[in-house]
Amino acid sequence: MKKLLLTLPFFLIVLLGCEEKTTAPAAQPPSNLVHTITPSSTVEGLVEVTASASQANYYGFEFFDNGGSQIIENPEGKASYQFTESGTYKIIVRAHATFDSYIEHEDSVSVTVTIGSGIGIPTIGYTTPLSYAGYNLVWQDEFDGTALSNDWTHEVGHENGWGNNELQYYRPQNTEVRDGYLVITAKQEPFGDRQYTSSRIVTKNKKNFKYGRIDIRAALPQGKGLWPALWMLGKSHPTTGWPACGEIDIMEMVGGPSATQGDKTVHGTVHWSDNGNHAEYSGSNTLSSGIYADEFHVFSIIWDQNSIKWYRDDIKFHEINIQSSELSEFREEFFFIFNIAVGGNWPGSPNGSTQFPQIMAVDYVRVFQK
Repeated sequence: MKKLLLTLPFFLIVLLGCEEKTTAPAAQPPSNLVHTITPSSTVEGLVEVTASASQANYYGFEFFDNGGSQIIENPEGKASYQFTESGTYKIIVRAHATFDSYIEHEDSVSVTVTIGSGIGIPTIGYTTPLSYAGYNLVWQDEFDGTALSNDWTHEVGHENGWGNNELQYYRPQNTEVRDGYLVITAKQEPFGDRQYTSSRIVTKNKKNFKYGRIDIRAALPQGKGLWPALWMLGKSHPTTGWPACGEIDIMEMVGGPSATQGDKTVHGTVHWSDNGNHAEYSGSNTLSSGIYADEFHVFSIIWDQNSIKWYRDDIKFHEINIQSSELSEFREEFFFIFNIAVGGNWPGSPNGSTQFPQIMAVDYVRVFQK
C-alpha cells in the first residue's frame, strides 16, 4: 500500500512558521517647551538657563562657544555656563522624552566680559620691581602683544595622562595673550577621548636658565580637580628621564575647599633621582584669608649653587640646600612650563562643585641673574 505524501506550498509553510509581531509605538515628543536665559548680574560671562515642557523626562542644553559646543543634561531643566569672552552665542534648549524623541528651541545670548571682573582677571594684587640690587634682568615676558612670543611652544595632546592620570587634552586654542596677560583656560568640553581641555606651554630649546631670581606674577583658577602649575624641568629632558633631569616647581596649587591642599594653599617642590629612586622635598604657603584666585600674587625662587628658596609675595616659605652630589640636577640649566592640569593623582577629579571654564592669568615672568 502506497503512502501519500502531503506537500504544502512553500509560502504557506513560511506563513505558518512565523509569529505575528507588533511594533511598539514611537515615544511621543514633549510639548509646550518654554525656556528662559538669564545672564548673571554678579559674575561676568555666566548665563543661567531654565526650561519646562509637558511629558519631558530630561532636558539638554547646548552652549556654542569658540567654534565648539558643550551639552549639559539635567532632569530638572536647569543649566549654567560661563563664557570667557564678550560676544553673542547660540544656545539650543531641548526637552527629551527619550534620546531620539525631543523638541528644541534655538536662542542666543549676548554677554560682556571685561578685564578685572567675573572669570576675567583681577585688578589688584602684589607686584615686584623691575630691578634688584646686585642683579641684572636677563629675560622677561610681559605678555604685552596679541600672541605668544617665539620663546614659547605648545605641548599638545594627553600623553596618556602625562604620567599623573590627568584628564585634560592640551590645545593651543586654550591659550591667548590679551590686555597684557597670558591667559590659559581650562574647559569642560569633549575633545578626542577627553572631556576637558587646557593648555601647556614651554620654553624648551628656546630659553633655559641656571641660577638667579625668578618672579612670576599670576592669578590662579579655583575648584576641585584644578591643578595649575608654574614650574621648570632640566634642559636634558627627555634625553635624561624624569626625575633624573630634575624638576623645580615654583608654584603648584591643588584646587578645592581644603585648607592644606586647596584654593588657598600653594606648594613649592623639587624632584630628583636619589641613586635611581624618586626623591622630593616640598613646602607650602597658605593665605590667612581669601584664596589665590582673588588677586594677583608673585611666586618667586632665588636659586644659586648652594640653595633654592621659595617666596610668595616676598615672604619666604621653603628652602632646600642643593650642595650634595645627589642634588647635582639643580646645578644645570632648566626651562619653563606653564599649564593647568585637570584631575590627576594629586588633585583627584572635578566634582559637582567645580565650575568651568577656569583661567590662570600670568602678568609677567622675569629672570634676574647676578
